[in-house]
Amino acid sequence: MKIATFNVNGINGRLSVLLRWLAEAEPDVVCLQELKSPDERFPVAAIREAGYGAVWHGQKAWNGVAILARGGDPIETRRGLPGEPDDPHSRYIEAAVSGVLVGCLYLPNGNPAPGPKFDYKLRWFERLKRYASELLGHGVPVVLAGDYNVMPTELDVYKPERWVDDALFRPEVREAFRELVAQGWTDAIRALHPDERIYTFWDYFRNAWGRNAGLRLDHLLLSPALAKRLIAAGVDRDVRGWEKASDHAPAWIELETS
Repeated sequence: MKIATFNVNGINGRLSVLLRWLAEAEPDVVCLQELKSPDERFPVAAIREAGYGAVWHGQKAWNGVAILARGGDPIETRRGLPGEPDDPHSRYIEAAVSGVLVGCLYLPNGNPAPGPKFDYKLRWFERLKRYASELLGHGVPVVLAGDYNVMPTELDVYKPERWVDDALFRPEVREAFRELVAQGWTDAIRALHPDERIYTFWDYFRNAWGRNAGLRLDHLLLSPALAKRLIAAGVDRDVRGWEKASDHAPAWIELETS
């Protein structure tokens, strides 16, 4: 079973990239972020033609998350994180697919920091930690996949010294990620590639892609029931070099069949 996460940075503007990647990579489950599309403009017909069912939680111009399942329809189990009922951002959707509970998330960027956006990011992280702990308590196979907007360690950023005051790398955010993982989650890519410099994001500016000046922002966290089935993990980094590419590349895992 292959599960991937991909921040598409505008699903309608980059639909050709998404469809090409789906055809080439053939993931079984895909978590998408930054749809930048209201619900009614989600390209469900094109995605179904590509062989995928979908559930989505859109928002005009910003945010937006979706879960795709190859050859079937995800069964939606939650839309939005608990803890802040008036939060208008579309940042979390959850569905059951082939015996796995899939949480797709787009954690806030938080810049500029300090400031209200950074405060919101930390609140959202706290909500995620509380809910993630609940999920672990159920003992079911769970993956929390998405754009976490955090580089957990210095190995996840091309020049750590340039990012010390950024909301993606500030100590508070890295500590929140550590606390989340410490609940019992496995950072799949880092578990299988403990010492490699692996990136999932390259900015459009300053020739970041050409210089390989990247960041690892996209993570797949596995509950214990899934972690023991992990056999491979990686990043389809070449997708970042395609025409009209997102600034992110898809990250993925492969699991043994249960």
